[in-house]
Amino acid sequence: MSTVEQSIDIDVPVRVAYDQWTQFEAFPEFMDGIEEVRQIDDTHLHWRAKIGGHVAEWDAVITEQLPDERVAWKATDGKANAGVVTFHRLGDESSRVMVQIEHESEGVMEKVGAALGADKREVKNSLERFKELVERRRASGAWRGEVEGRNVQS
Repeated sequence: MSTVEQSIDIDVPVRVAYDQWTQFEAFPEFMDGIEEVRQIDDTHLHWRAKIGGHVAEWDAVITEQLPDERVAWKATDGKANAGVVTFHRLGDESSRVMVQIEHESEGVMEKVGAALGADKREVKNSLERFKELVERRRASGAWRGEVEGRNVQS
């Protein structure tokens, strides 16, 4: 498994950054290669992405979600990946979003790309587009529920 860690400072309150991040179906607006994210229920997502010219699909479960603090997930089938996004208050109108993703590179092209840092650049570029989106529009919605393992509190 490869690990990618990136962060970005954003000129919005931490609540706004968190609220936008939890709009999972909006991920294609700012994430490289993501074609669709479909939220099945409070904790389950179906992803479709174009990676190295190939379409990949997988399901993921949100394993932890604490409003304004963190969202963690892991793939349950398909493309092996897991990660956590944490949200940090820097001031009344600023926050830091930190992303840590573990993923398994498949095939020669993905392995070479990962070795050359392409996955780190993709995450960095996606965070920069997220910053532009949330600073320009603010959050397009919010879900303030909590997830801890299989327990969901709306």
